[in-house]
Amino acid sequence: MPSTGETLLGTGYRVDYGGKGSNQAVGCARLGSHVSFITKIGTDSFAEMALTLFREEGIDVQYVRRTTEAPTGVGFILVEQDRGHNCIAIDPGANQRLTVGDVLGCNAAFDNAAVVLTQLEISAAAAEATLQCGRARGAITMLNPAPVQPLSRAVLEMVDVLTPNATEAKVLAGHSPNDNVRPEEVARELLHKGVKHTVMTLGEQGAMVVTASSMVLIPAIEVRAVDTTGAGDAFNAGLATALASGASLEDGVQFAVVCGGLAVAKEGVIPSLPYRDDILKAYREQDRTIPPWLAGKAEIA
Repeated sequence: MPSTGETLLGTGYRVDYGGKGSNQAVGCARLGSHVSFITKIGTDSFAEMALTLFREEGIDVQYVRRTTEAPTGVGFILVEQDRGHNCIAIDPGANQRLTVGDVLGCNAAFDNAAVVLTQLEISAAAAEATLQCGRARGAITMLNPAPVQPLSRAVLEMVDVLTPNATEAKVLAGHSPNDNVRPEEVARELLHKGVKHTVMTLGEQGAMVVTASSMVLIPAIEVRAVDTTGAGDAFNAGLATALASGASLEDGVQFAVVCGGLAVAKEGVIPSLPYRDDILKAYREQDRTIPPWLAGKAEIA
């Protein structure tokens, strides 16, 4: 990766679909969920591309709002060729124009949702309203806190399942990203701040599930990492789908780890998001028992 003031030559430039909410919506749909997607896009060519993608993936687009005040959000990603690691800069664009009123105006999207999943590429206020709508209807509320920003206790108390990586967890707990704090300790600090369950993604080490009474480490599956860009989105899509289908939290994380592992083995984000049949194949190849809930269809907003 380039250092400050350094210019490096790269190869393989391309334009792909992206955005955490978009990626996770597509990931859930590919795993068999019925997905209602609340978002805001511009009126540019990227907006048309996004709508085409959503429709092709079978996502309910009736809650996608459009604005002339900002372009569709974009991200700029550098991927390290040998190891697949990446760094990302985001211009949220129209995402930041998604208001609390927009969210509340999409009430019907929450009516049948078993899981409500949101991220922080929208404003914290809009994310909080989303979590409140889910909580009011008895849905499981999930927050993928990226890009990370400090959140109030009122927001964290609305979260049933928080899915940070190790760095994001430290920031939410009030630490510096470079602080030497054990992941389990940080996860428990987040529980004390009001989160019901913390599921911390740990890259090639898998994921840690921390509740008020337990801590479990779910190991990653063995794959050759090509591009880690979409791994977190695949993980969140897997966990949301599993929980919406009736899986326990630990079983859901085991499923999510497989989803994330398959994603890092391919280049690009959308191309790497696994389908339900990919997961079933991976379960068979690894002699894992296919969970009975995988046969159903989940409702996610």
